[in-house]
Amino acid sequence: MNVIEVEGVSWGPRGREPILRDIGFAVPQGQILAICGANGAGKSSLLRLLYRHQAPSRGTVRLMGRDIWLMGAAEAARNLAAVLQEQPTDFALTARQIVALGRLPHRRGLSAGLSGPSREDAALIASSLARMDLVPHADRPFGTLSGGERQRVMVARALAQEPKVIVLDEPTNHLDIRHQLELLALLKGLGLTVIATLHDLTLAAEFAERVLILQEGRILADGPPDTALSEANLARAFNIRARIDRSGEAPRFSFHL
Repeated sequence: MNVIEVEGVSWGPRGREPILRDIGFAVPQGQILAICGANGAGKSSLLRLLYRHQAPSRGTVRLMGRDIWLMGAAEAARNLAAVLQEQPTDFALTARQIVALGRLPHRRGLSAGLSGPSREDAALIASSLARMDLVPHADRPFGTLSGGERQRVMVARALAQEPKVIVLDEPTNHLDIRHQLELLALLKGLGLTVIATLHDLTLAAEFAERVLILQEGRILADGPPDTALSEANLARAFNIRARIDRSGEAPRFSFHL
């Protein structure tokens, strides 16, 4: 079953040239997809279409078989969670309170905005904080946390949301090496569909089952890492010379102008 389907999609700011052109792909349940490409290739714009932030100028994005723009916002949020690069630092909330926001799409009725978390919600919030190594910081104001800690809070909020799909825009930004590896291992072990933009090609090759490379708003390559992350594709995507050493357990990339 495909949980995400992108069919004939183009998008651009009104009155300007499109940033994305004729994009089409489908992501089956449980697959881990990395989206790579140079700055300005359209990676973040594509993610915004997937998490219902902006509607395509042309074409359709389907979530769980339905046009995502025919769903209500809460229904979409029960199925898909997004973790973005932008992290407001002026939230007057603690880390725990932000993670608790992930439960809002599941709350029903007029009392949903008035009552506190249920016992089940509280357990999910605590579990999400623990999985992201945030228990010592749970009651600290969000704005006092480091960039890496804030990133982990936003991932914990997505986990509390219990989605079927998690979309992440450069999730390893601000994280030290240990937390990068822990986060990617956690995402791989969730059994969910994961779609993430990644600058680090080594991480993309090790983390993803499939890599989609964008170039100037179009799909340049789409396939397993060994196929998509070829020297020829990387040379075209980044306008550089690429060399890949595949003699070890993981590929080693080197680049030259």
